[in-house]
Amino acid sequence: MNIQTFDGLIWLVLMLIPLIFLQRKFHLELQAIFLILTNRPDVTIVAFALLFFPGVFLHETSHYLMAKVLRVPTHGFSLIPGAAPNGKLRLGQVIVDQADMLRDSLIGAAPLVAGGFFISYAAVAKLGLLPLWEALRAANFPAFWAGFAALPTQPDFWLWAYLAFTVSSTLLPSESDRHAWLPLGGVIALLVAVAALAGAGVWMLKNLAPPLNIFFRSLATIFGLSAAAHAFFLLPLLLLHKASARLMKRDIQ
Repeated sequence: MNIQTFDGLIWLVLMLIPLIFLQRKFHLELQAIFLILTNRPDVTIVAFALLFFPGVFLHETSHYLMAKVLRVPTHGFSLIPGAAPNGKLRLGQVIVDQADMLRDSLIGAAPLVAGGFFISYAAVAKLGLLPLWEALRAANFPAFWAGFAALPTQPDFWLWAYLAFTVSSTLLPSESDRHAWLPLGGVIALLVAVAALAGAGVWMLKNLAPPLNIFFRSLATIFGLSAAAHAFFLLPLLLLHKASARLMKRDIQ
């Protein structure tokens, strides 16, 4: 066994941590700008919700469809923004009956699956990012920057870039979506430990670890693309925040 057996998990953690920070910072800055310019919390919420509507629609629809596939009753589908019980902004909601931890986990993870497929399709088929990735991996920086500069010439580039960004910005499951992940993870860890003690450790490393590592690598790539996009747009957003505060003579921290 070597580190490459689990490098996908390592990259997943390394990409997820900055994504969480950058996404939260981006959302807070954008809400602050809307609030500075309008001085109305209700208008700010509506404007923010409309901007991220494609991502919210895919997020909540994936919850709903997964619940239907798994035969878990649903009691409402809403894309109207509002306050969540924890005080945070809720852009959409699907009320789903509690089921067993496996089905609850799958329903909670549905936005990751749907969003991941959409971002992968947009990045490869519509935005042409695969050659850039290959150039970056080969450290061919002239080819990378040339390809990057040519991106806006792709057909419908700005539309697909906007859709991919909004989906990536609403990709992560909420706290309620993750409520069954910990107990399910504990059961899986226990089963793996029992199997390893029974002598199946080598078989699992040979047959289960490689496809699982590929899955983690793919998810890490999606998280990395999303983190890079949020980082790219965060600086102009910070500058716009400063300019808006100076123009309107008020600020929101």
